[in-house]
Parts: sequence; C-alpha cells; structure tokens
Amino acid sequence: MSYEAKLQEMGYIIEPAPLHLGKLLQAVKTGNLVYTSGQVPIWGDRSVKGKVGKDLTLEQAYEAAKWSALNALRAIKAVTGSLDEIVRFVKVLGMVNVSEGFNDTSAVINGCSDFLCEVFGDAGKHARSAVGMSLPLNYAVEIEVIAEVR
Repeated sequence: MSYEAKLQEMGYIIEPAPLHLGKLLQAVKTGNLVYTSGQVPIWGDRSVKGKVGKDLTLEQAYEAAKWSALNALRAIKAVTGSLDEIVRFVKVLGMVNVSEGFNDTSAVINGCSDFLCEVFGDAGKHARSAVGMSLPLNYAVEIEVIAEVR
C-alpha cells in the first residue's frame, strides 16, 4: 500500500503546503534530501499553543507533535508532488515550548516519531533530537524534518 493510501485510510488527506511563506520556503529539496522549515501544530482550524507542563499536558503536547509531523508531510509533498517519493526519514528535530521544570521533551516528540513509524514503517525510523525552549508565537511544538526522497 502506498504511503498516500495508508494516510487516507487513517483519515488524513495530505494537501501540499503553500511552498512560499514570505522570505522562506516550507521545504527545500537538494539532491535526494528534503529539508523542512519548522512546522507547528496547526490542523484544520485548530492549533495547539501554550507551555507544556503548565498550560498543556504531556498528552496534549504529544498530539501537537503529531500535527506538526502532518504539516512536515504537507511541506515534503509541496516539493515532491507525492509522499510516495519518500525513501526514508533521516532526522527529526523536535522543539518543545516548555514551562520551568518540564524536562520530558522526548515523550512529547514521540508523538511525531510514533506517527512517522506507524505510517512509514522502517522508513519512518530516524535520528532525532528533542529539546525544550521558548517557541515563537507560543506554539507548543515545532518540528523540522530531513527526508530522503527518490
């Protein structure tokens, strides 16, 4: 089954993201790699904002990381035309908007990693960093992805 078909079966229609956002691009392809810009948890008309550990639970932040991964897929599709062009995920950088004392950033970014592995199987396994910081516009999570494509 294709990745696009699997996502549809899971209830997700991945439309390509608008590629140009002012002075930056949502994603850039060079050679056989696609680098995404940081993707935040906006899905449909909903977004997830706030500090994890204060405004948001770990479970809410985990879901936010999944939404960010979905947006990374939209960015990849914008430059490849199809998610079926993905060979494997190489690297994920997960950034978590943390409150003082919250240090379980890996559990938050598992929302992205678990989702990529569920959809892409072994091709979804990747190297990863999960760091805590203060994020722009108070988004709960921001994800950057590097993917190998055909």
